[in-house]
Amino acid sequence: MNTKKHLTLKFYQNLGKLFYAIAAADNKVHEAEINTLKELVKKEWLDVDDIEDGFGTDAAYQIEIVFDWLFNEQDTGFNIKTCYDDFISYKKDQKHLFTNNVNRLILKTANAIADSFSGKNKSELILLGKLNIELNKE
Repeated sequence: MNTKKHLTLKFYQNLGKLFYAIAAADNKVHEAEINTLKELVKKEWLDVDDIEDGFGTDAAYQIEIVFDWLFNEQDTGFNIKTCYDDFISYKKDQKHLFTNNVNRLILKTANAIADSFSGKNKSELILLGKLNIELNKE
């Protein structure tokens, strides 16, 4: 998937926060959710852009890096609401990066993460609904 907008490291880092919030919506991140995220980063997100981080690694891996950091540092105050709100704030500031194709891929990834462990629960459904509304705003 090609996009004419050049995405940034911050974009991918904020996606890591969002996907962590989706996975942790039920207050527990399951291994199946982590595996789904990693699979989708490799299958879908690596093809979105050709930007690299300072180490020459595809910037899309920032999604996994931030997700893993939040998962391993759960007691640092980065709760679900903070992670989601950070993503929404970034989205509002960088609207030009959120093309229809990018938004579809965000929703596809978020839904796949939520579905990966025993289907979607109420907390995940609420967060996915809010995300869907936010991504469909002009």
